[in-house]
Amino acid sequence: MLHRPVEPALYTGTSATERVSFRQINKKTGHRLRQELVDEVTREPVEGEAKGRGYEYAKNAYIPVDDDELDALAIESKHTIEIDSFVPREQIDERYLDNPYYITPDGQVGQDAFAVIREAMRGKDMVALGRVVLAKRERVIMLQPWDKGLMATTLRYPYEIRDAKEYFDDIPDVKVEPDMLKLAEHILQNKATDFDPSQFADHYEEAVVEMLEKKQAGITVSRERATPRPQNVANLMEALRRSIAQEKATPTPPKKGRKRIEGQGEILFPISGKKGKQATANPPERASARQENAG
Repeated sequence: MLHRPVEPALYTGTSATERVSFRQINKKTGHRLRQELVDEVTREPVEGEAKGRGYEYAKNAYIPVDDDELDALAIESKHTIEIDSFVPREQIDERYLDNPYYITPDGQVGQDAFAVIREAMRGKDMVALGRVVLAKRERVIMLQPWDKGLMATTLRYPYEIRDAKEYFDDIPDVKVEPDMLKLAEHILQNKATDFDPSQFADHYEEAVVEMLEKKQAGITVSRERATPRPQNVANLMEALRRSIAQEKATPTPPKKGRKRIEGQGEILFPISGKKGKQATANPPERASARQENAG
């Protein structure tokens, strides 16, 4: 095990801020509502000093746990990232990747060492695996070169990853017909473009903002649900053929940044959740500040 502490400045690489957020209000008065905790049995409100934690070990049976008991177990922050090993980046299972952070050298003294280890990893296409304390919890973290700095990604623990067999075992083995494969490859080739996240758009949030602007201006907004587009994808082969025919009839725009042609046919994949399988893993923790020092 390599014990090479890195003293970094750690910054959250994502923002959880949403453009539109709502508050619960009293529709009669327009005042904001506040939630109140109520005892499940007595139905009496519970004040702050009476609130606590409990672990449910059986139905409606709890082991009380105090904050100071948890604090006694908390791992003390060392304000360092301890590197344990270096592994090829390609071996990291994408399912384990959690939250990204940016790492910069903390002070002029560590600049040279920071640059050396960064370029060594870049040249070998390897990443560092280490440990860091965030919010009193020890996390496994992956470090990889990113521009002039490092990107650190916290990794999920194995118990947080569901076994894919639970979902994929029921999928039958299908023999792919050669002509269907050629059609699909043609679609891929004609729809290929460069990855450009600036083209991502949250159409639902845009519609919400437009609706709020209308309401603020005193314009009546529709309460009718939009009619969903027909999504008959039973015959994928026919859908592929139609898409090819439409593309041949439409001039091909430049490859980079190409947007979908208005009215162009799409390949639609129906998604239907199955009871018992549609629950997702717990969402990753979100940092509460733009900068979060290690520990």
